[in-house]
Amino acid sequence: MKIVAEAPCRVDLAGGTLDIWPLFLFHSGAVTLNFAIDRWTRCEIETQRSPAIRVRSTDLEAEESYASLRELAAAPRPRLPLVTFVLRFFQPRTGLLVHTHSEAPAGAGISGSSALIIAVTSAMNHLNATGYDLEKLREIAQNVEAQIIRVPTGVQDYYPAMYGGVSAIELGPAGIRRVPIDVDLDDLNQRIVLAYTGAPRNSGINNWEVTKAYIDGHKRVHRNFEQITSIACAMRTALEKSDWNEAGRLLREEWSHRRKNAPGISTPAIDHLVKITRWAGALGAKACGAGGGGCVFFLVERGAKERVSRTIADAGAEVLPVKIATRGVTVRVAARA
Repeated sequence: MKIVAEAPCRVDLAGGTLDIWPLFLFHSGAVTLNFAIDRWTRCEIETQRSPAIRVRSTDLEAEESYASLRELAAAPRPRLPLVTFVLRFFQPRTGLLVHTHSEAPAGAGISGSSALIIAVTSAMNHLNATGYDLEKLREIAQNVEAQIIRVPTGVQDYYPAMYGGVSAIELGPAGIRRVPIDVDLDDLNQRIVLAYTGAPRNSGINNWEVTKAYIDGHKRVHRNFEQITSIACAMRTALEKSDWNEAGRLLREEWSHRRKNAPGISTPAIDHLVKITRWAGALGAKACGAGGGGCVFFLVERGAKERVSRTIADAGAEVLPVKIATRGVTVRVAARA
């Protein structure tokens, strides 16, 4: 059997870091806004007669082989921990060839790892016929990723990979709920620009530093999160009304508060890009994910996409062509070569 699973990456618009438990419990009406993009992660799993397990990542140019599941489970420091930890959870009953690929640049902040873990868990769910629904797979993926990075993980990154489209992730004592936002995708696609600064960062470290500061009672961080919650709620309204000027203003305001949460969330390169693109037609901008480098998202005036893209390229950053991904994770059985 050969199983192929694909899941899209995402861009976060507002309310990020609120999605880490228990931070959202302290802010009534907490919500995170994001959308899936057509940068895909892919997992191919092929069964084999021997008990050996081989894992290969094209984008990371890494490969590992194990004589058996038992040997894989005992590996102290696997080079490809994402797949290894998922296999440890699912306990496959046969030997496997596992091949993964991600179109997200390393450390981009567009949730390449979260999208890939949704793809891998979905493929293994199909292989093992375990019957987990998407929400249960999200819970498994989130817990496995926390085992890997060894700090708390948020919930928002998995939902674009699960469903695609534009989403509001509602966060509260009753749990997590994803609500799709109906927007004109053709219009929105003309207003989004994504740039890669070429500076990978560790999102787990930045998010953990902010979480610790919050739990330790830093009043400045508390105030920032109150503002971020308020901005996210207003951003949801702006998206629902397709009020892009207001969405751009809120994006600028959100980034202004977020970059104060911890040192290193912004960088000189990010600050420079945000500044120079305003003159080219960017309504607002922010670093994707936890910041510190990686990708920067720009919401631009309609008709300004090419001008903003040229400005970014002239400044030395890479423009990543993207559109809204309208579907989430898919799983299919493919013919073996």
